[in-house]
Amino acid sequence: MSNAGKPLIVSTRWWWIRHAPVREDEGRIYGQKDLNCDTSDRVVFEAVGKILPRNAVWYASNLKRTHQTADAIWAAGFPKPSDMPHVNAFAEQHLGDLQGMNRAAFYASLPAGSHWLTGIDEPAPGGESFMDLYNRVCAAIERINAEQVGRDVIVVAHGGTIRAAVALALGGQPDKGLAFDIDNCSVTRLDHLSGANYTGWRLPMVNQQPWIADASHNAMHQPAGPEIEPPPTKLA
Repeated sequence: MSNAGKPLIVSTRWWWIRHAPVREDEGRIYGQKDLNCDTSDRVVFEAVGKILPRNAVWYASNLKRTHQTADAIWAAGFPKPSDMPHVNAFAEQHLGDLQGMNRAAFYASLPAGSHWLTGIDEPAPGGESFMDLYNRVCAAIERINAEQVGRDVIVVAHGGTIRAAVALALGGQPDKGLAFDIDNCSVTRLDHLSGANYTGWRLPMVNQQPWIADASHNAMHQPAGPEIEPPPTKLA
């Protein structure tokens, strides 16, 4: 059957990887603090590499835990790209004065049932709101969509960054992005679709953990503390 006259839809496929677990935070909120991550679990990185596309363009945030995670994927056998630009806009939410505070003690100090992040527009003291994060992530995605149209785009980033990307793919609903868990080393795939009279997103997978088929290994893979703990979100 001829496709003549049918509108052409181009797919730009985004593969988001959350960095490996941070073990050196000492139970403290870290946000944009530039901490190292634990890349000792080669089985995880081999599994991640098996589902990633070759000939993709790679990006990472400016924080070294994303660079270390990419290095671990390449060391586990995935072909290393010629370059991987660091995009500041893909950094985790800046948590301002909360960064460095003991996480458990901070949450224990809050009134019962409350959370410092009561709304997506509320910034951390001296830091960013989730909307600030969302807006800068969306701007970078739009730029890269225009530059890399039709390609596979791999980004090693952070839990908050990936939630913002998911929120964009859900039709620009930032509060809905906070409802998703994004685990360390997980892969999230979001496809941007564009044509002459259409633009939109498709969500093939969110928080995929390709090593999970090995039940014994999955039991040993324990995630570290979160960079940011999102508040409970009510879905309509």
